[in-house]
Amino acid sequence: MTQPLTDVAIAQAHTLEPITEIALRAGIPPEALITFGPHKAKVDITRLPERREAGKLVLVTGMSPTPAGEGKSTVLIGLADAMTRRGLNAAAALREPSQGPVMGIKGGAAGGGYSQIVPMEDINLHFTGDFHAIAAATNTLAAIVDNHVQHGNALGIDVRRIVWQRCLDVNDRSLRGVITGLGGTAHGTPRETGFTITAASEIMAVLCLASDLEDLKARLGRLTVAFTFDGAPVTADDLGATGALAALMKEAINPNLVQTLGGTPAYVHGGPFANIAHGCNSLIATRVALDHADIVLTEAGFGSDLGAEKFFDIKARHGGLDVAGVVVVATIRSLKYNGGMARTDLTTESLDHLREGVKNLARHVANIQQFGATPIVALNLFTSDTEAEREFMRAWARDYHVALEECEVWARGGAGAEKLAQVVLDNLSKGSSPLYDPRRGVEASIEALAKRIYRADKVEYAPKALKDLAVLRENGWDELPVCISKTQYSFSDEPTALGAPTGHTLHVRELIPRTGAGFIVVLTGAVMTMPGLPARPAAEGIDIGADGKISGLF
Repeated sequence: MTQPLTDVAIAQAHTLEPITEIALRAGIPPEALITFGPHKAKVDITRLPERREAGKLVLVTGMSPTPAGEGKSTVLIGLADAMTRRGLNAAAALREPSQGPVMGIKGGAAGGGYSQIVPMEDINLHFTGDFHAIAAATNTLAAIVDNHVQHGNALGIDVRRIVWQRCLDVNDRSLRGVITGLGGTAHGTPRETGFTITAASEIMAVLCLASDLEDLKARLGRLTVAFTFDGAPVTADDLGATGALAALMKEAINPNLVQTLGGTPAYVHGGPFANIAHGCNSLIATRVALDHADIVLTEAGFGSDLGAEKFFDIKARHGGLDVAGVVVVATIRSLKYNGGMARTDLTTESLDHLREGVKNLARHVANIQQFGATPIVALNLFTSDTEAEREFMRAWARDYHVALEECEVWARGGAGAEKLAQVVLDNLSKGSSPLYDPRRGVEASIEALAKRIYRADKVEYAPKALKDLAVLRENGWDELPVCISKTQYSFSDEPTALGAPTGHTLHVRELIPRTGAGFIVVLTGAVMTMPGLPARPAAEGIDIGADGKISGLF
């Protein structure tokens, strides 16, 4: 019996075009191209010509994710290829995959089937070294903080209030809480600290929100690393570390250029998670794509309550981006899961579970509409979807007055999204806007999101969070936008509350000022900034042969 092709096998069977040809198609001049072998490159942003009129930006988001998978990145890539097939000058702008999920359970973010960005092995493993540069800068700053305390502590840093953590691009729960400086006075001052996964580190956020090298350097200088005994914040500038951090990031700031299986230019740069960070690729990459393409497909992690909200309220607000269209990706099997169906039964037809689960999709559609955008539902088809279930979704869309189009991008690539592409083009508009005004204060911003996006009744603050609120006000940080860290599986902070829950309470346990990134991280529920590996991590199935070919990646 013939085994079905895996994503990596499909990618390896494809003949890639030289990256120089992709760059020409993208309008990138040769002098701005820094090649990393024949099939990937960085774009030197200092050598690009003056900006022209920006192209149209389409945001791709999704319903609440489930273990069944929705294929948001896969749909985005297939949609970009469908635009190219229609003769449009299209580009994709995506996040870089983190090796934590690649080795864990979620997998990478390079798409799947015949709708991938390639070379997928490189993109998922190390790529051009951006994550390593971020980790090097983060950990260098941590070492400088500890070294300053060791050699006299001239700034009067309270070691109990050092807030800067090291990072690592690995899901490693053992590093969530550690004690450093053991072994005597020669080895530093013992203190409690921990590690954050690189995707959730502040320097990742700084990279993704910086507009150029000068802005990157300014943001790095504003990083808050600790507080003094008098309660004053200590920054990277105070420690004289800014120049070194910027030097470590000098290549990472340039966006990466690769290609889709359909030959569409793809800018893959930055990789913050949306459940514990702000969930969007770099502003620089998005702007470069918009400067050189007529239509750009970009993504925001997870659903409207996380990635899309942060795209509108943080990235688009800061970068002055106008969103011309929004695509919400859904699958019938994930809707049935949200309707209470067991994962093992998702291939069985059930209109009852679908009817209950579609409430989740309706909530995401309504959320997008609150930002002034017109959402389009992309129904990502699977072979187990029945005609009755598909007809139910068509009828639901008619009754709900939302455009819905089926697509088959995994099996057919861009050819499987041509009708979807036409629907997107027919519904392009202007006028998207943020949901809240941060000048009203952090509490008001959190309440706006809790009640309008999550449909919570109230917000409760733990004692630690109340103390953090006072620190924000004392330092003038109370008017920064908020980046809520919350489970991706539910509109509430309880991951098992599927569907479209209402009337719940949002539990805020901690508020972390990210003064370099320019927002406040709001930790809710039991969400962790360092994930752990599952019982059977994907790493156990990955291998490399004597010919250098990687297997088991997906």
